[in-house]
Amino acid sequence: MRRSEVLQGVRMMRFRRVLARYDAGELNQIEAAEMLGITERTFRRWRGRFDEEGEAGLLDRRLGRPSAKRVPADDEAEIERLYRTRYSHFNARHFHEHLVGEHRFHWSYTWTKLFLQSKGLLEKAPRRGAHRRKRPRRPLPGMMLHQDGSRHAWLAGLAEMDLIVTMDDATNEIYSAFLVEEEGTDSTFRALLEVCTRQGLPLSLYTDRGSHYFYTPEAGGKVDRTQPTQVGRALAQLGIEHIAAYSPEARGRSERMFATLQDRVPKELVLAGIVTVEAANIWLRDTYIPAHNARFAVKAEQEGSAFVPVVGLDLTETLCLQEERVVGNDNCVSFETRKLQIPESPLRPHFVKATVKVHQYPGGDLAIFHGRRCLGRYDKDGRPLGEPATVAPRPAARLAPRAEAVKDASRRASAVAAPSLTAPARGAIERGRSAPGNGPDSPTRKCPLETPLLKRTKRKRADT
Repeated sequence: MRRSEVLQGVRMMRFRRVLARYDAGELNQIEAAEMLGITERTFRRWRGRFDEEGEAGLLDRRLGRPSAKRVPADDEAEIERLYRTRYSHFNARHFHEHLVGEHRFHWSYTWTKLFLQSKGLLEKAPRRGAHRRKRPRRPLPGMMLHQDGSRHAWLAGLAEMDLIVTMDDATNEIYSAFLVEEEGTDSTFRALLEVCTRQGLPLSLYTDRGSHYFYTPEAGGKVDRTQPTQVGRALAQLGIEHIAAYSPEARGRSERMFATLQDRVPKELVLAGIVTVEAANIWLRDTYIPAHNARFAVKAEQEGSAFVPVVGLDLTETLCLQEERVVGNDNCVSFETRKLQIPESPLRPHFVKATVKVHQYPGGDLAIFHGRRCLGRYDKDGRPLGEPATVAPRPAARLAPRAEAVKDASRRASAVAAPSLTAPARGAIERGRSAPGNGPDSPTRKCPLETPLLKRTKRKRADT
């Protein structure tokens, strides 16, 4: 029996009891109507219909008749067909959004949910647990960001992967979302680089106690702030507070957000025909995240933003792995299984025994830094990238102009000394030049003046 029919029976029993007391003179019309919860006029109408038709006059005439606002039967059949063939396993809210957006459906979400449940296509949601006090949101965007990964079969036909999401506590807006094989330090740096480049530096980051976020001496215990991880070191350098969550309930907003993503994203990927990770990440960035934010983001409590603009800071050199190494005798740095050769540098003759830092970026590329100076960049296999550093010219290259000056001085000395020679000396010179094997092109040519000139040139070179 339907609930409306049960309520109608109860109403008729109460009316008969009150009517009997009215007929006995115990109650007047006003008191009888008040006991039934109706007006005096309605009580008179019901009494008149009961006298004329008996109990049949008190029946609700709307029962058994289709409502004028009822969804047509043809539309019901079409909705059931769509859910069974195309939108199978969608929840009621998600299915209703597609009906409104793509199929011009204008009936309510409540009707959609009740209709699916009546057809056995959707189960009723379990009863909610005990009441918990909700933590208030931060009043401004950028005051706190949530970052977490969710492992799920996001793409049909592929193994489970991690979806790394960074969202704002004040607005629920997703700033970054992408798929990776496994959550870790590289995925954290990649997400932070995307967010900080576009939005700026947040005041705090709220995460779980994963090993890439914190070092925890005892499982389930408190984190050790004295031994920061690579992520902790980078956040400290950027001045971002790192907050650790000690239970899933503490990260309720991100957990509820992942429940929505796990329900919607795989189905939307199937509808879009996307089967590769690269295409899925592009679709998430360009299509899904804007639509998700337009649907689920809320307005912040206060106007403005707490993000700090990034000015004059290369975030890629902070949001990366950094490890110290000592340079070997061959000017090479050993990093994992690779040998990184430091090229010649104008900074110093060599870097043997110097302590340097190796930067490993999320993409796998490497760089060697000595203080703030980059000594070389390498690909993920250790091969140098680009041209080596410019080498200063050797001192010998600066001596060439001095040799030319010496030659010019010798020629000037010859020109000055020649007029002061006596006539016999000049005659001896002419006879020497005309002698056999002593021509201008002869390699054995001799001249009486060459010997003293060569001696003076050698002395000048020795002095310089």
